[in-house]
Amino acid sequence: MSGILSNLKSTVIAGFVLTILMVAIVIGITGQGMPGDANWIAFLWRWLHVLSAVMWIGLLWYFNFVQIPNMAKIPDDQKPAIGKVIAPAALWWFRWAAMATIITGLLLALGNGYLMQAMTLGLTDGVAKHTAIGIGMWLGIIMWFNVWFIIWPNQKKALGMVEVAADAKAAAARTAMLFSRTNTMLSFPMLYAMVSAQNIF
Repeated sequence: MSGILSNLKSTVIAGFVLTILMVAIVIGITGQGMPGDANWIAFLWRWLHVLSAVMWIGLLWYFNFVQIPNMAKIPDDQKPAIGKVIAPAALWWFRWAAMATIITGLLLALGNGYLMQAMTLGLTDGVAKHTAIGIGMWLGIIMWFNVWFIIWPNQKKALGMVEVAADAKAAAARTAMLFSRTNTMLSFPMLYAMVSAQNIF
């Protein structure tokens, strides 16, 4: 077991294998939940959407609740370990998790037939669920845009992946931080809108 848990790839594969075993057990006991029909495909998109979102928002909150507040406490000689190793790896997962979240969310809405109603915030049909999920989707799209077109380009400058003058580097770090904080702020109403659409309306 320690061999599986010592390697991240093996751990992730084991997680998917356990998921498949769990599904097989549920089907065996209840006779329900067989993969393949339209409902299961819609669920699959939802599951992938949630997995992606957990990675994205988890890393967003890591940056804002852990890394940024504690950077000032790290001795200068140790900061390169964060800036050259940890942050670039985290930012890679961060931006691609954002992309996966948006793509799976749009595919989920399309597959369930409410994409246009949600994108128009329920104004075309007056359905509260479509308004709620639409607000969540638009907040998610704004956050995704911030990740790809503001945070990431500025982080590349701040981390020295793109050479710029010292004052431009400091300005880029501040811009990336402010937009990361913006996304943190938006994550609370976004998550409320997403979850309320499934549970209140």
